[in-house]
Amino acid sequence: MAVAAEVARPEGHVGELQKVAALLGGTRVLSRRLTSALDAHELLLHGLPASAVDHLVGSLVFIGKTESLEKAVGMSLRTWQRRRDAPTKPLSQEQSGRAWKFAEILSKATDVLGTQAEAEQWLERPAIGLDQRRPIDLLGTPAGVELVEDYLERLEYGVYA
Repeated sequence: MAVAAEVARPEGHVGELQKVAALLGGTRVLSRRLTSALDAHELLLHGLPASAVDHLVGSLVFIGKTESLEKAVGMSLRTWQRRRDAPTKPLSQEQSGRAWKFAEILSKATDVLGTQAEAEQWLERPAIGLDQRRPIDLLGTPAGVELVEDYLERLEYGVYA
């Protein structure tokens, strides 16, 4: 069903990719324009530049450099600081994937809630639909990411509005 939706509105999918890429620094930082999910796959396979996480963290308006953020992007503050000294050195596939997924969820939450500030505040607040857990705390595992994505989708359609 998701594949049919992508085929039916490919321009929407490219728009979503561009929003995620923009959070990671856009073409200036990523050194390429993403036009398909395969482009994103190739980028993550080779590793995001460390400066992409720097750009992502620098663009946050509400979320601070906390342990929760570290778990969400899969990198401790100390590691992130070391990586800043080598901004062109690529992140590992796991770190790249986690940073991408965080940017993807932030982008989706921004679309659903209206502003990035509201999306970040939502990530930081306990949610009824997540058994009073903060969405950002669930982003450290694939199962938690899935829970947050499902909850965002329910919010988008007004199920838990």
